[in-house]
Amino acid sequence: MILPVIMAGGSGTRLWPLSRGNYPKQFLKLNGEHTMLQDTLTRLTGLAHSPAMLICNEEHRFIAAEQVRQLGAEHGGIFLEPVGRNTAPAIALAAFKAIENEQDPLLLVLAADHVIEDSAAFQASVNKAAELANQGKLVTFGIVGNSPETGYGYIKRGDAVEHGYVVNSFVEKPNLDTAKQYIESGDYYWNSGMFLFKASRYLEELKAFRPDIYKACEKAIAVQNSDMDFIRVDKAAFEACPDESIDYAVMEHTKDAVVVPMDAGWSDVGGFAALWEVSSQDENGNAFKGDVKAVDTKNTLIFGEDKLVATVGVEDLVIVNTKDAVLVAHKDKSQEVKAIVNQLKAEERPEVTFHREVYRPWGKYDSVDNGERFQVKRITVKPGAKLSVQMHHHRAEHWIVVSGTAKVQIDDKEQYVTENESVYIPITAVHALENPGKVDLELIEVQSGSYLGEDDIVRFEDRYGRVK
Repeated sequence: MILPVIMAGGSGTRLWPLSRGNYPKQFLKLNGEHTMLQDTLTRLTGLAHSPAMLICNEEHRFIAAEQVRQLGAEHGGIFLEPVGRNTAPAIALAAFKAIENEQDPLLLVLAADHVIEDSAAFQASVNKAAELANQGKLVTFGIVGNSPETGYGYIKRGDAVEHGYVVNSFVEKPNLDTAKQYIESGDYYWNSGMFLFKASRYLEELKAFRPDIYKACEKAIAVQNSDMDFIRVDKAAFEACPDESIDYAVMEHTKDAVVVPMDAGWSDVGGFAALWEVSSQDENGNAFKGDVKAVDTKNTLIFGEDKLVATVGVEDLVIVNTKDAVLVAHKDKSQEVKAIVNQLKAEERPEVTFHREVYRPWGKYDSVDNGERFQVKRITVKPGAKLSVQMHHHRAEHWIVVSGTAKVQIDDKEQYVTENESVYIPITAVHALENPGKVDLELIEVQSGSYLGEDDIVRFEDRYGRVK
């Protein structure tokens, strides 16, 4: 049986300001009605497999769980990495978990942030690879390239085997001339970062070539703590694990690496130029999302989140408008967006990490306005959800219900607040907010005080495990 292992970490900095630290590209709807994580799950439909295991970090755990729930899909647990240690250790955790009950499934390792347009071709390649993996081979999927891409690593194929080829070598990202030679030769594939192998075989090869990673992960998973959908491992042990990719740790050393070609409309959407390529385009080569009006505009990608975006006489641009940032870049230079992100990080700007709209396990909030000693948020609480029982040292809050009904606790008093009603929470009052209804609760929160940071929250109770 195939056990999908979906890697849902990563920050996607080249797609800023759409993708940010607290809500990266795998959780965004970039190319259709579903998010990239949800698309990764849906393309498994029709493939014989057990419920997928997800791997992400603590910060994104509720986003990942909610997106799986929205899809109505089952999952085999969500592993939470205490810290990022690259793909080799993450896959080792999944492999150790997979063999716990004396089973040895085939691990289908997938990234949560890839576009694959042809699910049938994807599944056909996986089924071919399964035959090789059952023979003890470590399979990687090589994308049949149609252009000399310099943003991908390459795999050089060797002797033919059934359904694929022996891996001759893995090649780093080439320059343009070298990439052209690779594509023209027909002996090279784009390195997709997707794999299929028996859990036991991966661990055997990891132990042989990187015993330090093997031992650290073995020690980390020996101490497990399950919490709702989530599986946590020993933090200290995992922090001590070296940071290494599966390519460097295992695939470049094993004698059992094979590559199975895949021609399925694959893209890792590593930047806005790639996003433009996989997006639906009009007769002028434009890809628009949101409220866009364009005159004499060609080959341009525009994302308009909350306001009208209008262009006249432009070509080959990327224009992204979010609630708190605007990016304008030449499409050929869009990979250099990372330089802007680095500047923002150096200046400790919040826009590098947070969107104006922030998702929480109970719903979301949108920071509508702020100034000296005040902040205004629009808060949405899902049906049946409850914010933590908490207190603030430096701010008071005023809640005005726009729609729905709120169940409000202030110190030892409990009350219901409905549409067009409001309630005041003084500084240091212990309070909680709950939606007891069947529809979303929408309210406006006005904060006032000397300090309005999110770290001025003292939690006493929390159904989402956030009490420290």
